[in-house]
Amino acid sequence: MNKLTMAATSRVDSVVKPRLNWRVYLTLTKPKVVALMILTALVGMCLAIPGALPVQATVLGLLGIALMAGSAAAFNHLIDRRIDAVMARTHKRPLPSGDLSVGKVFTFALSIGVLGFAILAVGVNWLTAWLTFASLLGYAVVYTLYLKRATPQNIVIAGIAGAMPPLLGWTAVTGELHANAWLLVMIIFIWTPPHFWALAIHRKDDYAKADIPMLPVTHGVEYTKTSILLYTILLALVCLLPALVGMTGLVYLAGSTFLSAGFIYYAWKLKYAATEKTAMDTFKFSIMHLMVLFVVLLVDHYLPI
Repeated sequence: MNKLTMAATSRVDSVVKPRLNWRVYLTLTKPKVVALMILTALVGMCLAIPGALPVQATVLGLLGIALMAGSAAAFNHLIDRRIDAVMARTHKRPLPSGDLSVGKVFTFALSIGVLGFAILAVGVNWLTAWLTFASLLGYAVVYTLYLKRATPQNIVIAGIAGAMPPLLGWTAVTGELHANAWLLVMIIFIWTPPHFWALAIHRKDDYAKADIPMLPVTHGVEYTKTSILLYTILLALVCLLPALVGMTGLVYLAGSTFLSAGFIYYAWKLKYAATEKTAMDTFKFSIMHLMVLFVVLLVDHYLPI
């Protein structure tokens, strides 16, 4: 740990401001990320069964998944408080800024995690509860505590944890695993590296300062750009699988093809004609890509052609 990180750690652990409100706690849950996860979980539910969704399994399933995803995010804040303090992107988070103490964040993360698990176990089914718990451990412990600091392939290996929501939604309303649900997981799993590496390029100096071995830091920006381009091509092929196996129709095929072409275009521009803003533009488009892709899945399911 370098001197800058040690100094930041001292500040994080000793300075707590009096400002406390629900918005500070909401920030801990990374609500925008959780919202995207809930969208993919809802699509998993809708694709799992014909007709109307069961009200209890749907409402309690989405609530439980959201609470446990928020818990994982809060634990991420807790574990990463030292490196967050030295990174420009994260130094204003509740712990480094002193808005919350370590004890309060731990209590909050544990409380909503336990509540989410209880809701899923009692109100939905045990399969969904344990799968969601495994995802929480995968992100909050395996990735944040170990992989993030151990290997430049951290986001690739741990991507499965963040890719689980469609499967969780599927099991919430069916109580069983299904190959089609795993196809949705595969899409997010392949989408995650180019999405995150685009941000990592933009924040390369931050990660280097915090001694985090992200791919642009360890292998260089050009290598990372090539990896992003290759992954977007692979993602385009994976996005075709639901149509090829008969899971979706022409609406999804057309929509996914258009979105894949857009992602490949941004990755190509990042590699061969990048400007100062291209990495962040690629990152932002990747978010829109996944969100719209799952909306198209939903439209295709209810308006098949």
